[in-house]
Amino acid sequence: MTRSQWNRRDWLGSAGAAGAGLMTAGWSGLALAQKPLTVGFIYVGPRDDYGYNQSHADSAALVKKMPGIKVVEEENVPETNAVQKTMQGMIAQDGAGLLFPTSFGYFDPHILALAPKYPNVRFAHCGGLWNAAKHPKNAGSFFGYIDEAQYLNGVVSAHATKSKKLGFIAAKPIPQVLRNINAFTMGARSVHPDITVTAIFTGDWSMPVKEAEATNSLADQGVDVFTMHVDGPKVIVETAAKRGKFVCGYHASQAKLAPQAYLTGAEWNWITAYKQIIEAAQTGKPHPNFVRGGLKDGFVKSSPYGSAVPEGARKQAEAVRALMLKGSFDIFKGELKDNTGKVVIPAGKVVKQTDMELENMNYLVEGVIGKV
Repeated sequence: MTRSQWNRRDWLGSAGAAGAGLMTAGWSGLALAQKPLTVGFIYVGPRDDYGYNQSHADSAALVKKMPGIKVVEEENVPETNAVQKTMQGMIAQDGAGLLFPTSFGYFDPHILALAPKYPNVRFAHCGGLWNAAKHPKNAGSFFGYIDEAQYLNGVVSAHATKSKKLGFIAAKPIPQVLRNINAFTMGARSVHPDITVTAIFTGDWSMPVKEAEATNSLADQGVDVFTMHVDGPKVIVETAAKRGKFVCGYHASQAKLAPQAYLTGAEWNWITAYKQIIEAAQTGKPHPNFVRGGLKDGFVKSSPYGSAVPEGARKQAEAVRALMLKGSFDIFKGELKDNTGKVVIPAGKVVKQTDMELENMNYLVEGVIGKV
């Protein structure tokens, strides 16, 4: 635990009634009115995890350069009441008027518990589903359509595989994860319709032992290209490379961990969403409650191609990317079946990236070996 973590959590533990007294609209309004605006970033893991937390920390470093902004950060904060203590500490000790609690499990119940108590402090959560009918107006959600970059990962992987067996190691079968697995699979099968993707769920965002075991198990089964949706892809990337397999990265670039094995990757560009939300707070505009964007909006990007990527793969991926940048490529459209044979999107129907149907995805598409 860092010194700042100890200070905030210890302070809250001893503040007692005084801390409760600060939970007023008047005090929160003072926090918001402070110049410079203090913005807090909270990470579930270490900031240098080569993955999810690093992608946020890298963009937070850019926020520090914005005029009138002071940034406070805390890492390794679990998805428990500990995050409520951290958020309270940032508000009470640091005067934070805007918080970015970045991990999926921070939203419900933790942000939803605190937001009504601090009505003039803004809470911008990464990935949650904000609902106007039941959630506080000072809370909100931002995320990106990184499934577009995962679709491109699939296209590149299909050109690299010899076995036509791909592997996807994921944490939890939540909609955003399923969306990535499905998009990756569909990208690969757009090149070779007989490709399969074996999906393994480890059970949590950071399970390095299980991630290594899953990678080795899939390699033993003939999988020769891997991708993932876990917080820190480092273990999977390095394990796959040691086994002589290829990888497509996720969250941030892991290219320098395995330059010969790294094909490309799906990366976040969180600064685009951060700026939109911060500028609203600085100018007093309403809190953006639901912020989304894809490749064409600058919310996500791809890692540069590695040396092992053939020219044909680059050309095909770039042709698809060009359509995505124009807004004229739809990943999810009918007829689409899940991996049990059930039609999940009927023939003739196109589901746009902005459609809430995709935010509630609960299936794996045809070609995926695995269960939700």
